[in-house]
Amino acid sequence: MAGRLVVVGGGQAAFALVAKLRALKDERPITIVASEASHPYQRPPLSKKYLLREMDLDRLLYRPESWYGEHNIDIRLSTLVTAIDRQAKTVTLSDGSTLDYDVLALATGSTPRKLPASVGGDLDGVFVVRDFTDADRLADEMRPGKHALIIGGGYIGLEAAAVARSSGLDVTVIEMADRILQRVASAATSYLVKDIHTSRGVDIREGTGLVRLIGTNGRVTAAELTDGSTIPVDLVIVGIGVTANDALAQAAGLEVANGIVVDRFGRTADPAIHAMGDCAVLPWKSMRVRLESVQNAVDQAEAVAALLAGGEAPYEPKPWFWSDQYDVKLQIAGFGLGHDETVVRKGQREGSVSVWYFAAGKLIAVDALNDAKAYVTGKKLIDLGLTPDRALLEDPQTDLKTLLP
Repeated sequence: MAGRLVVVGGGQAAFALVAKLRALKDERPITIVASEASHPYQRPPLSKKYLLREMDLDRLLYRPESWYGEHNIDIRLSTLVTAIDRQAKTVTLSDGSTLDYDVLALATGSTPRKLPASVGGDLDGVFVVRDFTDADRLADEMRPGKHALIIGGGYIGLEAAAVARSSGLDVTVIEMADRILQRVASAATSYLVKDIHTSRGVDIREGTGLVRLIGTNGRVTAAELTDGSTIPVDLVIVGIGVTANDALAQAAGLEVANGIVVDRFGRTADPAIHAMGDCAVLPWKSMRVRLESVQNAVDQAEAVAALLAGGEAPYEPKPWFWSDQYDVKLQIAGFGLGHDETVVRKGQREGSVSVWYFAAGKLIAVDALNDAKAYVTGKKLIDLGLTPDRALLEDPQTDLKTLLP
């Protein structure tokens, strides 16, 4: 039997790693060290169905508590790893004890960025959503007629805006960049998503930042914006990105670059230490990228598990993402970074549309809004390294199936 695997983190990547190892009949002893009080659970529904009280925490759990004991997995909840001793191959825990490891897996995830106290970030009524306790506190505030300010027009902020508006709140979204989704999507997709929100009454202010939040008796009551306006607010949801949790690795002398740097096999420079999920920076097409998605967390963790169980295959990322906003499902295949052209194609169903990204004439990504056929077709083409005939793609009469070999 192989020596002990210690997994730092209790999220999607951590669970996917240990579950895959057990599915591969790897019987090594495993200890998970998780900072939260709950066993591993799904994160995406926190800002959607869980926040809307349509799901409870038990339904979010990947496996019941008994599963871990049945599979010889020791899980330490509400516990932090405070230090790694690479020479002794031990980790120090927040209770002062130490654990020996043969292999160490860092699945530490990321942390939402908060507003500094100097602009009112410490006022009551200001929220980020990282775990179920954050979602519980925010859910208590979601009452019709209140005014919510969403800071940040990325996917996190826009999903929060959709939930707030669906709950009957008045919603204002501010985005410092020239358009929402500027960092992650094309101008065409930004326009389509913006229309989805504004048609439902959301006030989206692009090119607008926050000067400061104003509070009364320690509670946020208003926001002063860079467009010169001051608006009353009852609550604020901050969606200004995340920071990779790489401090533990950095303190241990591992290379970090807004994330823990790993090779194609998920290994750090120390062959006994792997990293995966939101905390990992991995090679992809001659670049270093950090892929913040459930899909990457699962796929990368399972690739590491296969390696630990005796496999030799590297992890080859095939990015795909999704975002649910109101009754719209946005599915994204590929990675649009570096695109120089887009094609917008109407789908066969009412309201369905897709945006196809090209770089130097090659298809690299597809954004599909309520258009599963476009998503599936685009994903297959990208996975195969194929680019469709442009004229056929632009013709709304073309059956997308004919674009596939």
